[in-house]
Amino acid sequence: MPHWINTPAALDAHLQRRPTRIGLDTEFVRERTYWPQLALVQIALEDDVLLVDPLAPGMTEALRPWLLDPSITKVMHSASEDLVAFKVACNALPSPLFDTQIAAAIAGVAAGIGYQKLVERVTGIALPKGETRSDWLRRPLSESQLHYAADDVRYLFAVHDFLQAELAATGRQGWVEEDCARFVDNAAHDEGERWPHLSMRSAQFLDVEAQRRLVRLLRWRETQARTSDKPRSWILDNELAVALARTPPIDKAALLRLFDTQPKAPRKLADAVWQALSTALDDEASMPVARNATDDDKAQVKRLQDAVSARSQELGLPDGVLASRRYLEALQESGQWPAALSGWRRQELAPALDPILDRSGLAPAPATG
Repeated sequence: MPHWINTPAALDAHLQRRPTRIGLDTEFVRERTYWPQLALVQIALEDDVLLVDPLAPGMTEALRPWLLDPSITKVMHSASEDLVAFKVACNALPSPLFDTQIAAAIAGVAAGIGYQKLVERVTGIALPKGETRSDWLRRPLSESQLHYAADDVRYLFAVHDFLQAELAATGRQGWVEEDCARFVDNAAHDEGERWPHLSMRSAQFLDVEAQRRLVRLLRWRETQARTSDKPRSWILDNELAVALARTPPIDKAALLRLFDTQPKAPRKLADAVWQALSTALDDEASMPVARNATDDDKAQVKRLQDAVSARSQELGLPDGVLASRRYLEALQESGQWPAALSGWRRQELAPALDPILDRSGLAPAPATG
């Protein structure tokens, strides 16, 4: 049976055993907030499972030594949102990290595989999914919740051992270490996208000045959402942001009249919206323009995709592990290697992609940070 831990002393007692690795997972709630609310932390030791209550006094502080100890490998699966939850609640990130989803992709097992499917592939055990949408903030948790939560870390060591052996056979341990370290570093320095309009298809249909206004609104929204801990769409939804950028009101009174016709408009934030919409950003002159890809652009990206696919097959990697279309489009657009394609990925891809970029007149540039 898992151990329920709700005092710092009880958690500290287990840390005295000096584990060299722990399985780690969280349950969090993020329906009405920007930041995930840490509701439960599961820790697997070699012969125990600890269910740690972060809502109990002093528990988030007590978790920090576990997360920060460099001698303890933290084995997690698909850890991106868990990292954010730990950063917000504990002011710490688990490092060094071994993410089993990343490792499974690099080992050639599968890309983006879920925890249940990976456990079943490695151990033959089929885990239930019944508590996926539970209320993890309630207390006490039900027996079903406790068992489900414990299962989320109970088999991480078996998966870890399997993947370590697969990686050792191919000499790719360093690739996983690099990806996991970058994962943690990105979480540590996440300040939001610099050019958030590029991920919005509707931005392609705006002229340059309208795109600049959209960037102003989206950056303001990101700051407001983080500060107020509210979902972005609760601050300003995408449709209204695009409409304001495309046809800006002539003054604040016109903005208020427009807001009166929009049920989801943030009327209480009208002053801030007007200020954001009408104030130029220091760096907006260097803004990349979102645009519809031309036929030549699409053909170029297709050649890059084909080269990546060929190299993936040579390495025995699942599609999408070496480079996603999004990053190839960024490479094609600027000629600069995105940070996500730096390190071992660039080493594997540059011999195949640089000649294609050269033929298009784009000189390969250093990786961007």
